Amino acid sequence: MDYRTLGRTGLRASVMGLGAGGPSRLGQSRRRDEASSVAVVRAALDAGVNFIDTAESYRTEAIVGEALREAKRDDVILSTKKSTWGDALPTAADVVASLEASLSRLGVEAVDIYHMHGVAPDRYVYVRDELVPVMERLRGQGKIRFLGITEEFGSDPAHAMLDQALADDCWDVMMVGFNLLNQTARRTVFPRTRAKDIGTLIMFAVRRALSDPARLRDTLAGLIERGKLDGGAVDLDGPLGWLVRAGGAVSIPDAAYRFCMYEPGCDVILSGTGSLEHLQANIASHRRPDLPAADRRRLEAIFADVDDVSGN
Repeated sequence: MDYRTLGRTGLRASVMGLGAGGPSRLGQSRRRDEASSVAVVRAALDAGVNFIDTAESYRTEAIVGEALREAKRDDVILSTKKSTWGDALPTAADVVASLEASLSRLGVEAVDIYHMHGVAPDRYVYVRDELVPVMERLRGQGKIRFLGITEEFGSDPAHAMLDQALADDCWDVMMVGFNLLNQTARRTVFPRTRAKDIGTLIMFAVRRALSDPARLRDTLAGLIERGKLDGGAVDLDGPLGWLVRAGGAVSIPDAAYRFCMYEPGCDVILSGTGSLEHLQANIASHRRPDLPAADRRRLEAIFADVDDVSGN
């Protein structure tokens, strides 16, 4: 497993991070028992994955905490989040209470990164002005090491919220939606995160459109219909199948992970699963070299104008 410095945090993080949310939530969305989910976390740690991301909304913090009971706390980079959606905006008191509850479920005294989670563009100013000060106070108390923010990529695929956040200097880490279907962060986010030495966590590297052939076909057909994609550039009967061959990728998800992993500006690529077999396949992808240069150039050309899908 390769390791990278996570921007200004100085943390040395595994290039693959274990995501405890997403469609699987460590298998909890598929009604796996908690022992199976704990086993997935421990297997990831044993394989050299040292970055684990969870959130209060995922309902997996207690599972992660149980898995960490057999790990040295200093060997793991732990990331969790406070939700910012819903009818009522969270208050400073809500943030304090939520962090304390997260720490209790995780069984730790502090988290390495605490994010404001899924911030919509029209809520960013409130988060910055009302919630960042309490985050800073919690950092001063030793309960948070670094401040993070995550976008709502499904409804904000062009990164409008991060465009605002990148104008401020309070964020140490940002969670960014990026994949081979929507590469807009290459132009609008990564040059600025790199210039400001902000660490990046990449979400949506693989979601339904890149793991389900039928979903990929529908996604590409929609892009063609909306004029975002040249219909002559893709074969809907075998979408992106040219990536899978000897000397290329072993699967579309494999190609998707490797596409993100070697993109300048991508630090940690988050990967979620509830299966030990799937975990090992994801780890194998993160240990492989970059895609062939011609394949990467072709993907960049095909999806150059796409800015309105998340890949979910």
